Amino acid sequence: MFLKTMMFHIFIGSVFMGVVVTALLVVDQASLMSILAGALIAFVLAGPISWAIAKRLH
Repeated sequence: MFLKTMMFHIFIGSVFMGVVVTALLVVDQASLMSILAGALIAFVLAGPISWAIAKRLH
């Protein structure tokens, strides 16, 4: 199940980070720190979501 979780995390995390960075660029909050913080938060939030999906499919 760990391998499934990591595979989902790769895809879900990159999608979340892309959404957050795009949203920050759209609302004109494109400082380096806001982009890095948003990407980090999106990466962390992708973990539990990936685990829940992998658990549900297991």
